[in-house]
Amino acid sequence: MSTFKERMKSVRFKLFFTMCIVITIIVLCLILANNVVLETFYLYSKTNTVRQVYHRINLYYEHNTTNNIETELKRIAFNNNFDIFIKTEDDVYIFSTDKDFFSTLNKISSIESKNQEKDNIIYQDSNIKIRRIDDEGNSISYLLLAGKLNNGYSLYIRIPVVPIEESVSISNRALILIGGITILISAFIASFVSRKFTEPILQLNDIANKMARLDFSKKYRITDTEDEINELGKSINTMSDKLEKVIKQLRENNVELEKDIEEKSKIDDMRKQFISDVSHELKTPIALIQGYAEGLIENVNTDEESRKFYAEVILDESNKMDRLVKQLLELMKLEYGKREFHNENIDIVELTHEVIRKCNVMLEENHIEVEFNAKNPIYVYADEFYIEQVVRNYFTNAIKHCEEVDGQKKIEIKIEENQKVRLSMFNTGKNIAEEDLKRIWGRFYKADSSRNREDGGTGIGLALVKAIMNNYQNHYGVTNKENGVEFYFELDRVFLIKP
Repeated sequence: MSTFKERMKSVRFKLFFTMCIVITIIVLCLILANNVVLETFYLYSKTNTVRQVYHRINLYYEHNTTNNIETELKRIAFNNNFDIFIKTEDDVYIFSTDKDFFSTLNKISSIESKNQEKDNIIYQDSNIKIRRIDDEGNSISYLLLAGKLNNGYSLYIRIPVVPIEESVSISNRALILIGGITILISAFIASFVSRKFTEPILQLNDIANKMARLDFSKKYRITDTEDEINELGKSINTMSDKLEKVIKQLRENNVELEKDIEEKSKIDDMRKQFISDVSHELKTPIALIQGYAEGLIENVNTDEESRKFYAEVILDESNKMDRLVKQLLELMKLEYGKREFHNENIDIVELTHEVIRKCNVMLEENHIEVEFNAKNPIYVYADEFYIEQVVRNYFTNAIKHCEEVDGQKKIEIKIEENQKVRLSMFNTGKNIAEEDLKRIWGRFYKADSSRNREDGGTGIGLALVKAIMNNYQNHYGVTNKENGVEFYFELDRVFLIKP
């Protein structure tokens, strides 16, 4: 039902319905005019015909234009379906196309003398009189012209009149039939024409609906017809292109704005986190510096060696604070994407050997054996500075937690090559508690509460590792082994082609 109502509202249905209504009105007007005007027009036409014949016959006798008037009169009567009767002033019969016409004229004379009111005079002047005569006895009607010719002869012309009601009825039926056929033909034409008109309109409507949903993919098909719809289609295509550009620009601006807002939010979060971390971690060193500084001022210890010890503690704590602040700033930049990486092809084997060499003093002090047998170069694509920090943090962390197990105190480093390069670092010692395996990657988290400040650790080394590896989107982690702990990370491998 709703579909039918929608079709009734369409332009195609309205155009078809309008054409049918117009044709029906025209047919009804023709039928009405046929009923009202046809009889009058019919009598007017017949009257003009007999008048013209009268004048022609008058000219024949007046100018004697033909030698055989009788033949000409018969031809006129035959061509026009007339009866003609002519007599002289002495009532002498000279011509008649119907032998019974004379007796008819006698009846007409008696009608004129008895009841002229029954005659319908249609036309009359000084020479002729035309009237309609209804012969009820014979059920016929005719027009009768009675006139005087210029030569004194009397002329009578009789023309039968078809019953006009029958003609009107026949004409009306013909009009109804023609009107019905016309409506059917018009329905087909209206459907074809309306489709031609409505198809581009529907296409434009579909494009407009898509534009309302910010879909500018569909365009109007421009034709060679230079009409209003084609011009409208061009305008809509132009508007669609401009809107698409404007909305695209707005989206780009919106993305930039969102980035700016996100960037501002990150900076704000980074600032808050930095202040929180610094304020938390600097409490102890500041308190120590303050305490030892007050001791120096108040001369708690008068001997030179004690004052030197106080000064060394203050200097050591200051250096730790400086190192902590720098590491915090570096960590913040890594976590919030503010650090730019200068990636290149680096030899991870050579880099690891260099880290071991720099930490050789710590290894000797702790009597730790290192096993790392890789010699051939293995290249990865990364920033050498940050990857060195990852390896150093792993290595120093292994040194601090390395303990003797079954007569061995060692650190074992392995590099495996597959689609990625995986570096793993194992140290003998205690396992990490299961609940601490994920916590150790957080800043300032120390799984071993017994560690003291002499170790020099800040608690953000593994947090730096996490931030660096997250920037490379590569795997990293820690696993408890039978006699110790193993840390690992992966990097993108580079296959160099030898010349």
